[in-house]
Amino acid sequence: MAPEQTTVLDERDREELISATRTTIGDQLRSITYFTDDGTFEQVYLRSDLEADADLTGFVDYEQLGFGARTAYRASELGEYRFTIRVFERGFLVRVTSGDVGVFLTTDGLTVQDFEEVATAVGKLLAQE
Repeated sequence: MAPEQTTVLDERDREELISATRTTIGDQLRSITYFTDDGTFEQVYLRSDLEADADLTGFVDYEQLGFGARTAYRASELGEYRFTIRVFERGFLVRVTSGDVGVFLTTDGLTVQDFEEVATAVGKLLAQE
């Protein structure tokens, strides 16, 4: 049985995460979910025009697989693994992990440069933990 959503981040970390993502991608941001390798998670942001009915437990279960990406892609000719982009019919999901914590955020349409900037900003915050 997967852990339920809980409060994981303190208020300061939550605000920093929201600020970093909103600063880089603005109103294109749909949601932010912080999660750990043990499946604990917290949705820290949901845009006001969206319903809070997503199966976040299912998303977290799948995105936890990303903790193995750094190891799986080690010594690749592509270089160091940095982040994952998933493309959906009505938006995108970006996953960034560092150590045993991660964030996935959902967005409306973005450019590759936007993805790079938001992944870098989130990665820096995660590395500080």
